[in-house]
Formats: sequence, structure tokens, C-alpha cells
Amino acid sequence: MTVAALRNAAIAAAGLPPVSRETGERLDRFIATLSEWQTRQSLVSRTADTAEIWTRHVADSAQLLAVAPAATRWLDLGSGGGFPGLVLAALLADRPGAAVHLVESNQRKIAFLRAANRAAGAHAIVHAGRIEDVIADWSEPIDAVSARALAPFETLCGWVQPLVSRGIRAYFHKGEEFAREKHEASLRWTLDLVEHPSRIGSGVIVEVLAIERRDPPRVLP
Repeated sequence: MTVAALRNAAIAAAGLPPVSRETGERLDRFIATLSEWQTRQSLVSRTADTAEIWTRHVADSAQLLAVAPAATRWLDLGSGGGFPGLVLAALLADRPGAAVHLVESNQRKIAFLRAANRAAGAHAIVHAGRIEDVIADWSEPIDAVSARALAPFETLCGWVQPLVSRGIRAYFHKGEEFAREKHEASLRWTLDLVEHPSRIGSGVIVEVLAIERRDPPRVLP
């Protein structure tokens, strides 16, 4: 399949309408840069070929905009190889008022994100630092916070609770182990969640509407 065919299939799989030529070119340049850098550092699985990057990583990231179509200002935690943050930035680059912030602490991945952002023309803002520190000082207006393949759900809840308490919704990609992770998180947090079945694979997109700390925490049965 051609790059255009792979891209169009990924967008369709994510539940989104066809993208403009300009948006498609931004996505193409991002994946081309990722493929180039992947030869020097591990950004996705070493066994992933270009087709898998589109079908697994791009489509999986893009589906966030089908789950949260009104969200145009995102904070992406642990952006790493650019998923979902740079995909969101490429898709939203022409949307008035859109902004996508990428948070990463690994210096090599920060260098990649900045290079891929420039190459794609995605206009994301890269923040170098630890997630806890960035969130503690966060003041920019955002609609949503995201994270993909980053940390256990309980840890994610602890990080984003200050943002969710301000009315910002969190969206986390989670796999087949989410039921266990949710149980463990519920011992420490009172949670209001919506689980959206993933369009890509057997996982879920967890939408977090509210997080409150339990005091004292529940005891693990």
C-alpha cells in the first residue's frame, strides 16, 4: 500500500472523516521523521514496520478526536515517540484556537519531538521536564489531557487530579489489564469514569471526569 492509502485507512479506522491534503502531508512528514529517527533510537517497537505504525499507532492516537471531538487544546503526558500528541497536533493544526502541549523528560526523545514537530509543521509546544513538575506549574488553558502506554492507572490519576479538579477531562489509552488497574486505583481514589471501547485492538479509552482522594485509602481485599 502507498503512504496515502495507509494514512487514509488509519484515519478511517479511527472513526474520523477524510483529512485535508495539508493535514495528510503533516502526518506523512511526521511518520517519515519517526522512521528516520527509529534507526538511531527506539521510539516504537523495533519490529514495527511503516504499515504497523500507521495501523497501530497513528490510528490509535487519532481516535481520541472521535471520542472527544470538541477538545482542541490538549496536554499530552510522556509524549515519547509522538503518540498521541504529535498526531493530535497534526490533525488540529488548522483548527482556530487549537494547541497541543507535549511533556517529555527524556532528552533524546525531546530532541526527536522537536525535530518531528518542525518537519511536520504541526505547531505543537514541547515542554521538557518531569510530569509532576509541569502539572504543578500549569496555567495554560486546555480542554483535555492524554497519555498512552505511559504508567499504571493509579499513577496517572495522581498526576492529573489537579487538572481534573479544574474541570479538565483526561483520556488514557488502556489495554486488557485495565480492570485490574481500575480496581487498584479505586482503593486510593474515588473515580467517575467512562470507558470507550477502542476502535483499534481490544483496549479502552478511559475518560476521567472526576478524581477525589480517599482518606483513608481502602484496604486491598
